Amino acid sequence: MVEILSSPLFGITLSIVAFKAGLWVSQKVKNPIANPLIIAMIIVVGTLEIFDIPHQYFEEGASFILMFLAPVTAVLALTIYRQRAVLLSSFFPVVIGTFTGSLAAMASVLLLSRWLGLEEAIIASMIPKSVTTPVAIALAEQMGGLPALTIASTLITGLGGNLLAPFMIKVFAVKDPVAQGVGIGCCSHALGTTKAMEIGQVQGAMSSISISLSAIWTVLLVPLFL
Repeated sequence: MVEILSSPLFGITLSIVAFKAGLWVSQKVKNPIANPLIIAMIIVVGTLEIFDIPHQYFEEGASFILMFLAPVTAVLALTIYRQRAVLLSSFFPVVIGTFTGSLAAMASVLLLSRWLGLEEAIIASMIPKSVTTPVAIALAEQMGGLPALTIASTLITGLGGNLLAPFMIKVFAVKDPVAQGVGIGCCSHALGTTKAMEIGQVQGAMSSISISLSAIWTVLLVPLFL
């Protein structure tokens, strides 16, 4: 049994089965709260806890899946290329929008953390929460943050954007598809972008480019905050 659990296939299989189950539940329930990723996480955590399986066994296989994160993010360039005409016509608004969004994301974390009296290591871990995970982890480590906390805050941010994006678009009456995409990508990186792609092709492309631009702005602006 130990040999099976310690094999990378255990983590990979559990991740795939959990996500497929999440997709099935989401399709049946048809409710934004029934997010496949959230359901998959509950299944994985529940399985490890119920059967008392050490986390490192699951991580052996999950680490292989994590390697695909950066390449998958790069594949988003195809969506951007298909909408290049829209991007060129709105280039400066997109650049300014991502700058403003990145600044607001980091400033809100800093102000709330100072107000709550959080430690510097925690602040450093959460400052880059709105950019894609590989960039956020690298920045947090450079600033003395905790990578595990950075991953958690980045995941929560992405899931929040994925779940709330359609609702926020309606509440603030954002009609322009470019603005919708930029807002989603700037605030909630790749997880939000998956929802943007469901909303529309233009939104998905603008959200994809926002991931890259927001990462650049965050890298440049982080030294001003800590």
